[in-house]
Amino acid sequence: NVPILSASKGIETSSLGFMADILKECLGEDRSYAFLSGPSFAREICEGVATAVVIASEDLMLADDLADLMAGEDFAVFTSRDVIGVEVGGAVKNVIAIAAGMCEGLGLGTNALSGLVTRGCGEMRRLGIYLGARPSTISGLSGVGDTFGTCFGPLSRNRRFGYRLGKGETTEEIRGSMTEVAEGVDTSIALVKMIKQRCNGYRLDLKYPILFGVAEIIEGNMKPLEGLQGLMNFPTRMENYDEKF
Repeated sequence: NVPILSASKGIETSSLGFMADILKECLGEDRSYAFLSGPSFAREICEGVATAVVIASEDLMLADDLADLMAGEDFAVFTSRDVIGVEVGGAVKNVIAIAAGMCEGLGLGTNALSGLVTRGCGEMRRLGIYLGARPSTISGLSGVGDTFGTCFGPLSRNRRFGYRLGKGETTEEIRGSMTEVAEGVDTSIALVKMIKQRCNGYRLDLKYPILFGVAEIIEGNMKPLEGLQGLMNFPTRMENYDEKF
């Protein structure tokens, strides 16, 4: 049974499963799977620019073998057993990038952008921990690292999509003129559905206001400025209210 290395990120929109779920369903559970993620724009890799990624697998020997196979002078490969953590980071970061692009398109400045991305990473951590991820994975290459690249990098399709939303275009107008796919658009809606399906609790939109807000804007139920103003008017509380200490 040939092992599989997946370089895809996101959530399947009908089943609401991560790539690990989809691959096992389609190809069976009698083989090993690994998942590559991290801040890795294809153009920069092709240009030989220094890049660092992580390969996660429940089979750590497979992850080590793949890392040895792929690593090079300009391509560092780390390993992890935390598949769900890598998967959560790879999906959520695209949604945060759309929010970051909207913030930039609205001209709200660096303070607002930094705060928004930081709070978005907090929602990523909260969701990841609930689903069984390690906090260290969320703060690593596949989580915060990939989020930084996608939110601030000029090559980011999701950031550009959000920027155009912030400038007043609709989802349909942007999609009609884009030649590339912004994965975070469909992921944002699927992510909200998945959170409602898998996570218990009252008013989940208060636990994940950025993720829920982006989906509302994508679906045309809210304007970008309304969403970001709503975040600023959020009730004051502890920064990380869900921590025990």
